[in-house]
Amino acid sequence: MIAVLVALAGGVGAAARFAFDTWLMRRTRAWWPVGTFTINVSGALALGLIAGWCGSHTGLDGWQAVLGTGFLGGYTTFSAASVETVRLARRRSGVSAVAYAAATLVAAVSAATLGLFVTG
Repeated sequence: MIAVLVALAGGVGAAARFAFDTWLMRRTRAWWPVGTFTINVSGALALGLIAGWCGSHTGLDGWQAVLGTGFLGGYTTFSAASVETVRLARRRSGVSAVAYAAATLVAAVSAATLGLFVTG
């Protein structure tokens, strides 16, 4: 049953990502992918919060799988971040691409660490 819930949550997460990215991109005119960046960083924060909470409370493994692996696995996307990095490299320069990739990495790891700290 958990596997079915993880799959369903992944679909809901992917739909949420699409809706949020579309909403964000209509409201910003940035030269870099604000939507993908914001989604991945907010997803990392949420995953840190969930992992910290589930790690300090027993019996929540199913919830961690459904929310962390399922929903947030569908919501966040490493592949989109990779594609956006390549697009930046093609349109602007390698420096912009490396800066975007580094900013995404640092912000996402920092957000996940903050989430673990808050709930762990």
